[in-house]
Parts: sequence; structure tokens; C-alpha cells
Amino acid sequence: MIRFLQTPGPVKKVILSAILLVFCGAMVITLIPGGLGASSSLLNGTPSQGVIATVSGEDVTSHEVLKTAQLMVKQQFRGQNSPMAVQLIPYFAGQAADRLITQKALVAEAKRMGLKATDADVRDELQHGQYAQYFFPGGTFIGQEAYQNLLASNDTTPQAFEQSVKDEILSRKLIALVTGSATVSDKEIHDEFEKRNTKIKFDYAIINQEDLRKGLNPTEAELKAYYEKNKATYNNSIPEKRKLEYVFLDRAKVLAQVAVTDQDLQSYYSQHQDEFRVPEQVKVSHILIKTPPAGADGKVDEKAVEEARKKAEDVLKQVKSGGKFDDLAKKYSDDPGSGKLGGELGWIGRGRTVPEFEKAAFSTPKGQTTDLVKSSYGFHIIHVEDKQDAHVKSLDEVRAQIDPLVKQQKAAQILETQANALLTSVRTDGFDKAATAKGLNVVNTDFVAKGDALPGIGVSPQFMNEAFTAHEKDTPNLAQLPQGDIVFQVEGVKPPATPAFDEIRTRVENEFKNERAQQLLEQKVQELSDRAKAEHDLKRAAKELGATVKSSDFVGPDGQVPDIGSMSGPAAAAFDLKPGEISGPIAVGASGTGGAVIAVLEKQAPAEQDFAAKKDQLREALLQTKQQDIFQVFVSNLRQQMQKDGKIRMNEDEMKKITKGNAAGL
Repeated sequence: MIRFLQTPGPVKKVILSAILLVFCGAMVITLIPGGLGASSSLLNGTPSQGVIATVSGEDVTSHEVLKTAQLMVKQQFRGQNSPMAVQLIPYFAGQAADRLITQKALVAEAKRMGLKATDADVRDELQHGQYAQYFFPGGTFIGQEAYQNLLASNDTTPQAFEQSVKDEILSRKLIALVTGSATVSDKEIHDEFEKRNTKIKFDYAIINQEDLRKGLNPTEAELKAYYEKNKATYNNSIPEKRKLEYVFLDRAKVLAQVAVTDQDLQSYYSQHQDEFRVPEQVKVSHILIKTPPAGADGKVDEKAVEEARKKAEDVLKQVKSGGKFDDLAKKYSDDPGSGKLGGELGWIGRGRTVPEFEKAAFSTPKGQTTDLVKSSYGFHIIHVEDKQDAHVKSLDEVRAQIDPLVKQQKAAQILETQANALLTSVRTDGFDKAATAKGLNVVNTDFVAKGDALPGIGVSPQFMNEAFTAHEKDTPNLAQLPQGDIVFQVEGVKPPATPAFDEIRTRVENEFKNERAQQLLEQKVQELSDRAKAEHDLKRAAKELGATVKSSDFVGPDGQVPDIGSMSGPAAAAFDLKPGEISGPIAVGASGTGGAVIAVLEKQAPAEQDFAAKKDQLREALLQTKQQDIFQVFVSNLRQQMQKDGKIRMNEDEMKKITKGNAAGL
């Protein structure tokens, strides 16, 4: 797909994972956290095995999801295949599925609306967009061979990658169409300029909740009355607890012991040979003599075309007479990229160049030079340096690529076998005997709550959800987690309970004081504000109520003031006041644990001459905010409609497999 008029440069050792992940809904994730969500309800049946979801008839396969999750982990761990990285794949699988579903939904909607992404769009994106630093460093194409190798090293093909770029372009076109109605007026921009750049200087008085709390000494009767009044909030406040017995099989330990044999690799290689096919390629250099493009009237300057032909024929004559091709290319070629490198284009495959160039390049024998080849770009003289027939990469060439995948797959199979064998043994012989026979440890917990950490497992909401839905003394069962498998049994259950007053007296006292202190704070700060306004004097009112007054420097909306904190929070109300005006109560401190009253002393408007310099930046910021709001509504409606119409269908069983690490690819 990359136009041949670019040339190869030094191949940089870069990890392409980051940019490949851009396709996975980057714009959507920016605008809509969580995307469409991969947990939509089943509609019109369940997708087939190996398919996570279907979106408007397009499958999101387990293979795609795992591949994307692996790229995400690879990016997270800078390409290292550590045991921790492997364990994280199930965690990333859910996010990967969500992104892929979201992206396919947007692409489907774009196509429904008649939007298109052309080959020319893709070429422009690769050369001038976010991918340029990888494929066109310094404006020069890295070469067809390097391009294909770079994609292959990231487990993708040019065809698949370029299709993903087309889909990405479609999504952007859809976003542009949906958000194109957003506008920002000059008044809105000027108002925002004043809002962001106005500064104020003020006095302020602070009353702290903690100071009020220290003066509270409730009686026993008051505390008991508070307990009875709020007894409903204490109902079942002692959470359900369960006593568990389990044996944990650590996935990381299994993975560390897995040995991948040549036979394993050969088997995987044989089953996935289609992924390692290399198309027919030809390695070429060329000299381009450009012809002028058509004018505004659609006509071409035939005289200029004829002059270009004569120049090209003269250069060809020099080549045929034994002139050094690379020297002539440097001297005459109008291709600014390949010309300075002696015309070298590197390896190209079919479908990568204009038809005239491709036909000549693939039909000319190795070592030969073509006659003049006319294309829409001009006249080409093509020298065929080498040829390569279509073939399948050897096992040795892809060994490093498939080794970690095979290892993950074997570990998953071994873990599944061990877990099922352990479960059978526990059900037959009991935990202790079964664990001893396999060299494993049995864990017997005290009564634990749902959010507690467990030995060997840590905090695991996934496992606890299963453990807290099982019945006491049920037959031992198996729970499959990203970090390993657990054979467990519930040994005892303590149901939720309502504590008596004596059991939670300290809690009741704390809550009583907090509530009463908050009430007093609100009363005191309101009284301070009312007095200050009535007396037109904050300092006098503060003195009467025992509050200290402090003064700020000039500060803007993005500034900080001691005891007040950020001026972008509740204190932003002060910017609406005129000099001499006094604010109402303002919550300050963490979670509103303090109250303030502000008296504005001076107000400093921004200089109008600064507006012109910031106008465009402000317009862009306001426009982006409006566009995000519009797009959020659009995506929300799109999701609801596609779910209603059955265009998004989920396979929850398949999703559970990959998020628990049991997919065939793990």
C-alpha cells in the first residue's frame, strides 16, 4: 500500500506495539471512558465458539482479543516476556475486547453512513500521520522489506495492518462528521479568556470542623439516642464472613517449569502456517523523471510531458551504455527520497505500487533494467536487483515469535489438567491427603470478609464472588483465576449481623461528633458570612466569632491559597464577586472539613492585548469540549440502538475463558 516513490532508510529497532494499539479505539477511549462496554446483554443468540462478540455481522474473535491483549502487555513491559506479563494477559483481555467491539461499532456505523477510506488515505496516513516516525523517519520510507519485517515482528501482516488503518480513518471521519456542528462564538472565547486570566486579591476567614469537634463531649444518653435514631444504618453492618479451605495452583510456577520442545514448536508452526506466508516480492531501484500534473482545467501540458520523455530517454541511454545506475539516479531522479540513495526502493510486493510500475518490475528478469515505464507520476527506469518467490517462513525464522505463545498454551493445558486432577483427588481423599500427594499446601482461613486478602492469592474479588455464592460444606469446587486455579470448600458461614450499642460505641461516638461538628460548621460559617455582609467588615465579624483572617496575594483560577486550596474548586465563586463584596459559605479542605468566607479586595482583569495571542488556543479548547459532549451523546445512542437491534451480540462463556486465562492461546 505504501507508494513506491519513497525510499528505504536505516531500519530502526522500534517496538510497534504502541502504534498498533492506537487502532484499538484510542479516540473512543479518550472521549468515552470504557467504550461501548463488553458486557452488553445477549441478543438474537450467542456467537459461535472462538468468537467473543459479533458487531453488525463482524466477528471479534478470541484470537484478535488475545493478540491485542498481548500487544498491550508487551507495551506495558517494554517487550519483555516475563511471568508477570503472561499473568496480566487475562486482565488486559477484557479491556482489549471492549476496545475492539467499540471500534467495530464505529466502523460499522461509518460504513452505514456511506463514509469511505481509500488507499490514498492510507498512504497519506502512513507517510504524514502518527505512523510516520516508524515508517518514514526523517521523511524517508524505511523500505518495503523493513516495513514487512517490522509488522511481522509484531504479529501482523501489511494487509491486516493497512485494513486496520482504513478502519481507524473511517472512525475519525465519523467523529469529524458527528462533531462537525460544534461551534464557538467570539463572545464565548472572550468570556473564557477573562475567566481563565482574571486575578483577585482577598481576605478570608477559616473555620475548621476539627476545632469544633474537639469541643464536643456527648453524654452516654445522647450517644444511645443517636444509635437508636440511626439503627437502620447499622443493620447487618458486620459483614458476612466465611471460613475457607483451599489449595492454590500458581500459574506463574507452572509457566516457569514449562519446557517448549522442537516438536511443540513444529506442531504449532504446522497448524498456523498461513500466518507465516510471505508474498512474492521484487527488490528494485528506479530513476523517476516527473511529468507535470493536470492543471485546474484538467489539461496536461503536453510539451512539458514530451520534454520529460526526452530527458528520461537520455538517462536510459546512459544506463544502457554502462552508466552506473545509482550515480545516475542521484544525479537525475526526481524522487527526492530514493534519488539521494541511488534509486533504491528495497523489496516491494504486489499491490504496493501503481499498476504500470508493478507489471514492469515483476516481469523483468533479475539483474535487468526496463525500458521507460510511464505512470501517473512520470517516466521510470526500473532496475531489478533481486526476486523472491512467494513462500512460507521457516520455523527457525519464526521460532522467537511463537515460543512464548506455545509456552503459554502448554502452561494453560498443564494447569487445567493439574487442577482437574487435584479437584478429583480432593473430592475423593480430602484436602490434606490430596495436597500432600501433590506436594501442595492446604490453607485454612479464619472467618474472612469479601474484601480481605487471602494467603497466596491476595485480594481477589473474582474468587471471593465464587466463594461467597457457594454453600457451606458444598462439594469442593474449582475456581479459575488469572493468577492460577483454586480448589476450595466453604467450611463455615457467619451471616451479616447488627452490632449492639456496646459493640460499636466508639464508632457511634465518632459518627455523632462528625455529624454534630458538620452541623456546627455550617451554622458558624453561615453566621460569619451573614455578620460580615451586615457589617460590611469580614475582619470584625471574624473577631466576634473567634476566627482568624488572612490575606491572599493576587491569584488566578488555577492558583492555590493556603487553607483554601485550589481556586478552581468551590472557592472559584470568589471570581464572580466585585471588590468590596463578601462571599457566602465556601467549603474548603478535604471533603469539606472546613468553611471559609471571602472578602474580595481587588480584581485584576487580564490585558486585552494578550487576548489575540490566546484566542486560537482558547477556541480549540472550547471546541474540543463541545465536540466531546456531542460525541458522548452520539456513542451512547449508538450503543443503545445497536444493542436494541441485536447488532452487538456477546458470547459471555468465551469472554470468561479469556479473562480467566483458559483460552487456547494462553
